[in-house]
Amino acid sequence: MSVVVQRGEASTAELKDSNAQLTPAASVALPWAAERALRRFLRRRAPESGLVHTKYRQYQVVGRLKPTAVRGTRKANIFKMNVFADNEVVAKSRFWYYMSMLNRVKKANGEILQINEVFEKKPATVATYGIWMRYDSRTGHHNMYREYRDTSINGAVSKMYQDVAARHRSRFSNVQIVRTAMVPVEKMRKTWNKDYLGKDVSFPMTHRVLRPQKKAFKKSFAAKRPRTCYDY
Repeated sequence: MSVVVQRGEASTAELKDSNAQLTPAASVALPWAAERALRRFLRRRAPESGLVHTKYRQYQVVGRLKPTAVRGTRKANIFKMNVFADNEVVAKSRFWYYMSMLNRVKKANGEILQINEVFEKKPATVATYGIWMRYDSRTGHHNMYREYRDTSINGAVSKMYQDVAARHRSRFSNVQIVRTAMVPVEKMRKTWNKDYLGKDVSFPMTHRVLRPQKKAFKKSFAAKRPRTCYDY
């Protein structure tokens, strides 16, 4: 990956891989804001395994309009909302965003009573999750329904954000999740998830490397090439 940053005169810093360090000449030429953004990008870069890591977590935020002497304490309704965010700080920000849009309560006049992270009851079981969402594009607002198979709703939401960003160029701030639910088999809509249904589902193992049982049996050289394909 090559990065070109201009500050005054043109200067080029080439990074061979994600683990490369900035040279002293490149660090001097880079502005502090660009260098910090570059290091943040390299630190958050996903590994090359192809797996979608769970970036977003589910938080349950409880808040209300701050009671005053004019309004009284009993007139302040308590609102509870489930929000998907990176951490508690972002979850509180998204909570006040939705509160200002739906209930006309902003952060200056409100207070958060409780915030808890919601965990999966069965994190080792694969299920199909349906996500009803709404996103803003360049032309307008669009409603959409997506289905993803994962072991948790956090993983499904992480896949949804990456899918929407790749297909529709929609950012995290432009996506609003309306509802999430675990979809049973008979109510699944998307065809790409139905291939995994059934008890007799099997997939070929096209590449299997036989490992020695003990370290003493390990060889650096072999007389014949090992066979790793057992699909016949």
